[in-house]
This record gives sequence, C-alpha cells and structure tokens, in this order.
Amino acid sequence: MTLALVFIFGSYLLGSIPFALVIGKGIYHVDVRKSGSGNVGTTNVFRVVGKTAGVLVYAGDTAKGFMPVFLAHWLAPGDSAALVAVLAAGAAIAGHTWSIFLRGRGGKGVAVGGGAIIALMPIIFVVLFAAFWAALLLTRIVSVASLLAAVCFSALAVFTGQPRPYVVFALLASAIVIYAHRSNIRRLARGEESKVAFPWNKRRRRGSGTLPRPGGQER
Repeated sequence: MTLALVFIFGSYLLGSIPFALVIGKGIYHVDVRKSGSGNVGTTNVFRVVGKTAGVLVYAGDTAKGFMPVFLAHWLAPGDSAALVAVLAAGAAIAGHTWSIFLRGRGGKGVAVGGGAIIALMPIIFVVLFAAFWAALLLTRIVSVASLLAAVCFSALAVFTGQPRPYVVFALLASAIVIYAHRSNIRRLARGEESKVAFPWNKRRRRGSGTLPRPGGQER
C-alpha cells in the first residue's frame, strides 16, 4: 500500500512538470502561456517556439507517462503490478492536466497518455499512433486527431480483451483527454479551430499564384 501511494504521488509530481514552460521559457525565453493558444502542450510549442523545442517537449511529456508505468511493472509486487501501473499512469496524466506547479492548470494530456500506453499496451499504441496521424493528415487539425485517438483507445481496450485495470484506465484517460479538449470542441463547432501548416501546404500556396491577364491584370 505504501509503495502504491509513493508511485501515485510521485507520478503526479512527475506529470506536473510543465516541460513546455521549462523548455520554452528556460531555453528559448518564450512563455508559451502568453503566446499562441496559451496552452502548455506540445502543439503550442511547435507553433510558437519551433520544431526543435516541440520535439523536446513531446519527448519529455511522453517520458512522464512512460516512466511511472515502466517502473511500476518492475518494482510493484506481481499481483498488484497492473493496478499500480494504471494508477501511476492516471496520476501522471492528471498531473499534466492539472499541474500543481501551474496552480491547477496544464496541458491536454495526449503525449503523457501516449507514453503510458506505450508501456501498458504497445500494440494498441501503434494503432492509435497511425489513427492520429491519418486524421491529422486528412484534417490538419490536431484536436480532431487527438479526440479520435482518445475514442479509439477506449474502444480498442474494450474489444481486444485487455485486463480490467487497463480498460478502466483507457476509459478514464479518454474521458480526461476529451474533457481537456472542451474548448477545442467548441471552436470546432464554430469552425474556428486552427489548422497545421505542413511544409507541402506552404509550397503549394507559394506555387499557386494566378496568371496575369494581358495588360497586367490578374485573372
């Protein structure tokens, strides 16, 4: 019991570390809370600070979800390892979403949840990763891809016969991610959600100039 409580509390503290703020402000002198969407997550860092910072934040947030689960599987007693791992994963996601260091504010929990899923259900993670990128490439909207992955996670956990603690974790984690995206859902309903500009989209726009008409007027 004591070990489980240590894992849960430690996982929450680890999840609460705002890598978007640490890397953005500490290395690049950019406070992402005051730029872009104001969210302390990977997507806003990519948009506001750049690719390198975004990759670093994504790696840090993913590790926050992976490490507690990985350690729980190794250190927790055999019969309780699955339950402790799931509780640790949930605590890490909760810490990221409601960080003690940010007075209860935080990110959306997608990257942290992904790290936990890698440790718990690696095959399901591969499917979710593919679904996320397929949705992102089709819609160019990160929130749509994240919400789709959250819904797919619950469905896959249930229909692939995962252990009960894993199914409960999938349902709760998906619910947290969807709740954290409630402002995105409102913007989607209004048609105001921003889209990702992939490099090929930029090249297409630069090369899509109109042909001039005779006399210098554009068509």
